[in-house]
Amino acid sequence: MTEPVISATPATPAISEIVEETPAAAPVPAPADAPADPFADPFAAPPMPSAPPRRPLKDRRALRAAARWTLAVLVCGGLGTGTAYGITGMTRTDVPGLSTQADGRWTYPKLTLPALQAGAQRPYTDGNDGEIHHADLRRLLLPAPKGATADKALNGGWTGTGQYVAEYAKDERADLKKALADASVRHIAARGWTMPDGTTSRIYLLQFKSAAFAQEYKDDTVSVGFDGGTPLNEAPEVALDDHWSEGGSVEDTTSYVYAEAKPYGARQLRQAYVLAGDTVALVIQSHKGATAKVPFEQTVILQTQLLG
Repeated sequence: MTEPVISATPATPAISEIVEETPAAAPVPAPADAPADPFADPFAAPPMPSAPPRRPLKDRRALRAAARWTLAVLVCGGLGTGTAYGITGMTRTDVPGLSTQADGRWTYPKLTLPALQAGAQRPYTDGNDGEIHHADLRRLLLPAPKGATADKALNGGWTGTGQYVAEYAKDERADLKKALADASVRHIAARGWTMPDGTTSRIYLLQFKSAAFAQEYKDDTVSVGFDGGTPLNEAPEVALDDHWSEGGSVEDTTSYVYAEAKPYGARQLRQAYVLAGDTVALVIQSHKGATAKVPFEQTVILQTQLLG
């Protein structure tokens, strides 16, 4: 089965549907043997068009003013529509520009969705009521970007609950382990890496029996909402990122993005939870001093799209 490709083009978002414009019908010429009008005068001049009534000067000025305002409104409306489309018109296969390095984005490899076995459905299709990801969860992990050094402990394979809960404060780990056992978490896949500038990244994908179990874990166990919920070991307090636009978020998924507020000590941490059907993703990045926002959001968006 052919694997759907997630495009990595750096241009503007792709239009979800391109409608081919229907060419205008050409006028039908009269048949060559059609009889001429027997009453037409062959030497008569064509009739002159009647001149339209001339509007008063005051009315003409009002029309010109109205035309200028109409043009201004159309231009502003067009710009606004273009901006809105750039945000809302992204499809599941759109990826933010990966080749533009000036704003700090990282270069990720070409991303593809793994092929499914015959009869299996994507998580948000009709008939998949539990919103189950039938693909191998490890193949839905975002690969490390170019130049990264892989984390040997989080190499893109399965990991245990002990490794996952170690990301949280010590006094929270026992309760988290019990909650994961009670929820019968099916799999945990994880990948980590370090960039040449020292930025560390870790991604965990937790797959539950259905979307309902994943939602319950997000709401009742880690309590994600206006704050970061269950505190991480590296950053006990984080604040919701009010500037997160979710411009690349995927339909049917929900992202919660947080950043450690000043003063944040030697390193700043950014974290995000993504709820995607039966799966909950945790994305963590940190850097000495401040952690750059652009590559963090890029990472969250790309991981979300793989889960969509």
